[in-house]
Amino acid sequence: MDAPEPDQTPFAAMSAQGSRFATQYQAYLDKSVPHASYRWIGTGALFLLFLLRIVLAQGWYIVCYTVGIYLLNLFLAFLTPKFDPSLEQDEGMEDGAAGGLPTKQDEEFRPFIRRLPEFKFWYSATRAIAIAFVCSWFSIFDIPVFWPVLVIYWLILVCLTMRRQIQHMIKYRYVPFTFGKARYNRNAK
Repeated sequence: MDAPEPDQTPFAAMSAQGSRFATQYQAYLDKSVPHASYRWIGTGALFLLFLLRIVLAQGWYIVCYTVGIYLLNLFLAFLTPKFDPSLEQDEGMEDGAAGGLPTKQDEEFRPFIRRLPEFKFWYSATRAIAIAFVCSWFSIFDIPVFWPVLVIYWLILVCLTMRRQIQHMIKYRYVPFTFGKARYNRNAK
């Protein structure tokens, strides 16, 4: 007596359920794109919850330090232009052409394009904070360290890297933020 074959194998059923979950998750992410302020408020709340967990538990400082270094790296990628003017200038020097920002009226305008777009910055930061929050509940990640050294080292890293980034911004005359820039009315003729 032969048993009837199932319509779907367990692996195929799990795969279909996983792809359905991934599609639904991506749909929620797509719906959140225009709501940048709410997304960042949620990320800030998650970060405060994570810091509260670190302070109250008095441990997991290495996890906090690692997240801090990762967030600093993301922030620097967010501030950096996609097409680095220093590299383009070096390539222009090799070719004999002068590159750089437009200096005359008839030269082409190139807008600031980030190396790491805002949505990817938010998504990576939120994911990192969530992973760190989960790691702070496992004792294997509670490595005993002298936390003031980590804080001082992180502050030195922030100061040095931001100083270098600000010098780069001044040297190549770009501003990665939109506030403070001139806005023109679309209806004006």
